[in-house]
Amino acid sequence: MPRRAAPALRGLGHDCLDVRDLQMRHAGDAEIAKYAKDHSLTLLTRDRDFGVQRNYPPQQYHGIVVMDLPDQATANLVVTLLISFVKNQPVLDLLPGRLAIVKPGGIRLRPAPTE
Repeated sequence: MPRRAAPALRGLGHDCLDVRDLQMRHAGDAEIAKYAKDHSLTLLTRDRDFGVQRNYPPQQYHGIVVMDLPDQATANLVVTLLISFVKNQPVLDLLPGRLAIVKPGGIRLRPAPTE
């Protein structure tokens, strides 16, 4: 995630921690996931490994958000999509216990919400 992501989220009224500020920049996925789970935090990442539900069952987390973007995506694109995502209150309300895959043009929730 670009360094500007956390300040952008804070500017929209969300609490946000960056793994770099937690001295976890080089931590493994399992350690980061455990920290998020232990502190009831939503995990927001570009690391597609967190989208593997058998390894990170969404129901065990306060939410997992994977930004599924090309490697060459600019910081501006990442932050723009992130801001759009967090402004979508109906989706945020459904996020606890779910995996959200965020791509340009859409959001997919797993498990899918029931009508």
